[in-house]
Amino acid sequence: MPWDSVPWFTEGGAEHSSEIARLLAYAAFAGAEGIIGASDLQVKALGTPGASVQVMTGACAILNRAAGGKYQAYAARLPSADTVNIAATGANGRSDLIIARIENPYSYGETWNQPSNPRVGPYVYTRVISGVPNSTTKVKQVRSGDSAIALARIDIPANTTAITQSMIKDIREMANPRRRRVVRALRGVWDTPDEVGNTRFPNWEEFPNGARWDIEVPEWATSATIMATWAGLDQRNARDSYGHLRAVLGSAATPITNFNCDWVGSQQRFTFVGGGTISIPAAMRGNVYDLVLQGCGPQTGYGGVLEADGGATIFADIEFVEDPTEDAI
Repeated sequence: MPWDSVPWFTEGGAEHSSEIARLLAYAAFAGAEGIIGASDLQVKALGTPGASVQVMTGACAILNRAAGGKYQAYAARLPSADTVNIAATGANGRSDLIIARIENPYSYGETWNQPSNPRVGPYVYTRVISGVPNSTTKVKQVRSGDSAIALARIDIPANTTAITQSMIKDIREMANPRRRRVVRALRGVWDTPDEVGNTRFPNWEEFPNGARWDIEVPEWATSATIMATWAGLDQRNARDSYGHLRAVLGSAATPITNFNCDWVGSQQRFTFVGGGTISIPAAMRGNVYDLVLQGCGPQTGYGGVLEADGGATIFADIEFVEDPTEDAI
């Protein structure tokens, strides 16, 4: 019989195979593995540093790498913190990899020991792979056949018995990190041209007027990349213009973009793109903030100005991202 004869889900008391259940998990995770939430399974030093570390609560998806395990995944959860011991170092330093690993002796090709009570296991553990290269970030780099994900690497100096947080490198990855993109535009609404350069750095003004939008920060966002575009700005006075542009979300500002426009004897239009990535602290998540595009002139000199008029278009493009390593900061 070529098929696994009982598909998910069949009535009549049919017995469904573990492979079919793991296929369902694989599909639910879209074939990905890693932690589920950005704060899940963080590895932390003890409050008083000692010869062990704690893996905090959370959940994860782990692909089945056993023979015949294609299109299969495990779903695992850690409801309370797990403590694992870390051996002391001697005259030489050492790197240890902290992993979450499935040890299922019933999956074809696996050789793990059977648990004393097959009904309750356990079949998932926090494990330490000691003495890995200090560039290791994935389990497959050191044990390619393990059904496991990496949580942290501990780079331990020589002659060390107590693990501090500074030794722990967070290498968790999310199974399916969330993203949300928001785009706003403003076109030709300035009957009276609005000039940039009326205020001098470090003082900023909304530029152009109206380039302000209410933005809801997702509950899960850890960072945001903002791309701001000032298209078709008009330079019409016979002097060189110089100044600065940026975007601000709440109190977080992107890096500054400078503009420098030389007067060449006739009216010109210019386009500038600026922005960057900003961190989203926990206090900002789930709240609404103004996204404002701003500009200002230089501290001294340069009498020319740029202006937004009926021919200008302004864009604000922001993408929120969920990243576990940023959430842990």
